[in-house]
Amino acid sequence: MRNKDVKNYAKAKGIRLWQIAEVLHINDGNFSRKLRKELSEAQKQEIVRIIDELAEKSR
Repeated sequence: MRNKDVKNYAKAKGIRLWQIAEVLHINDGNFSRKLRKELSEAQKQEIVRIIDELAEKSR
């Protein structure tokens, strides 16, 4: 499964994909479609950073 590492990381941190999409200012459906193809390392790092920020805010 593509981007499984990103999805698993978000799940482990208790962050929903729609929350990441909101920070990226894109529709959650578009974000889900974006995840169908493997992201570049730079894109993954940006998403991991967003997940970490959202997890910190939700504490």
